[in-house]
Amino acid sequence: MLIADWMTKDVVTITPERSMMKVSKVMKDKNISRVPVVDEAGKILGIISDRDVKDASPSKATTLDMHELYYLLSEIKTRDIMTKKPVTILEDETVEKAAVLMLEGNFGGLPVLNDNGVVVGIITDTDIFKVLVEISGIYEGGSQVCLQISTAPGSLAPVLDFLKESGARIMSVMTHNVAEEAGMKNVYIRIRDMEKGAFKRLKATLNEKFPVLFWAVDPVHRVL
Repeated sequence: MLIADWMTKDVVTITPERSMMKVSKVMKDKNISRVPVVDEAGKILGIISDRDVKDASPSKATTLDMHELYYLLSEIKTRDIMTKKPVTILEDETVEKAAVLMLEGNFGGLPVLNDNGVVVGIITDTDIFKVLVEISGIYEGGSQVCLQISTAPGSLAPVLDFLKESGARIMSVMTHNVAEEAGMKNVYIRIRDMEKGAFKRLKATLNEKFPVLFWAVDPVHRVL
């Protein structure tokens, strides 16, 4: 899954000379929590988050009057509080790699660059959630069965053949990646809703033939 297919392309950016007050307003107006900082050519210089703005803002206990406060906020520039040399990712790299970088670095999002170093998007933890939701098919409901199978090659084929012969329509298959020497791994298969009697028979037979760990039935999720 490529970053280019899942990132937010209409990315909001800001220049390093803009005031902290302007950055704060942009974030509030656009309902975003981070903004890439770029030069005139659109190349990445840094990134600024809502936490950066909060940390640089005067305390509520400040003795500054309103005019002094506004002057201070207008004088603090993006370049003064941004994170320089931020971790970035290329648009032709994978969503999985982005997830690893965000998890290990405790980031909420990454600027996405093209081969020329120009910011062309941003990918956030929310985008990663969307990938999981859309790939799994849970919006359309269905049932998920978790089986424990061997890590040996071809171990999944008998399960898939059985589901096909039973008239089950597979929505997604996800496998817990483990080392081959582990011997066993969990596989999560989501199937579309079936007629109640057919599903009951499928469930009973599958439980007899294969090592089923659990079944979970999800309703159709209506997007408002």
